[in-house]
Amino acid sequence: MPRKILFVCLGNICRSPTAHAVMRYKAAQYALAVEIESAGTSASHRGEAPDQRSVREGQASGYKFNGITSRPVKEQDFAYYDLILAMDNDNLQELNRRCPPEHQHKLQLFLQYHPEFPAISEVPDPYYGGSRGFALVLKLIEQGCDGLVEYLSDPYSRQA
Repeated sequence: MPRKILFVCLGNICRSPTAHAVMRYKAAQYALAVEIESAGTSASHRGEAPDQRSVREGQASGYKFNGITSRPVKEQDFAYYDLILAMDNDNLQELNRRCPPEHQHKLQLFLQYHPEFPAISEVPDPYYGGSRGFALVLKLIEQGCDGLVEYLSDPYSRQA
């Protein structure tokens, strides 16, 4: 059965769509049967395309952002997705606040799949910074997605 993964940040225009694009690429590369989506805990950017700085950085590394638009987390997401991965602790707390108790086990920090977790536990929000912040975010997300691919490829980890 395919895994369904939802990446979540605040506005769903920088970090989570980047994770969406990177994981979509890596899932295809490793022939993983996964459904990937991204969303935000805020609806302030609903319907918007990803931030051009995220797109520019990701496209330079071969990732495609086609079909990705901002949307808020919906109540039904908690039941539908197998893994709901927050980019930082603030968004994880918001997800925990909104998530029904029977689905709390699906909520995790995305970077728990990063090789240096817990030393690096959050993907910083690059929105108000310069282009270097977007490069750092992409690097962290690539490493986190590599760890997630490894986790999903392990037959003993498929019990979510």
